[in-house]
Amino acid sequence: MEHIVALQALVTAASLDYEPSAAELDAIDEELPLITAEVELLDAQIMTLDRPVSEVDERRVRRARNRVLAERRALANRTTDVLTGSAA
Repeated sequence: MEHIVALQALVTAASLDYEPSAAELDAIDEELPLITAEVELLDAQIMTLDRPVSEVDERRVRRARNRVLAERRALANRTTDVLTGSAA
């Protein structure tokens, strides 16, 4: 009796590499302040969904939005400096 087997190597989840590369980890570290600021903005917006918005809530959302904009600007400037080779 002959055994019937696959002629191709098995593809399993264990054979795939799911770990991020060093470059991907560096990119995440570079964007982490922006990610944190966006999460804080989302938290501030969520807090205002189920209740009337007070002045404190408006201030909290405005400050969080300004922080997101500042982090986006800082990230863009860091990316531009890296691409042009400028020394800061």
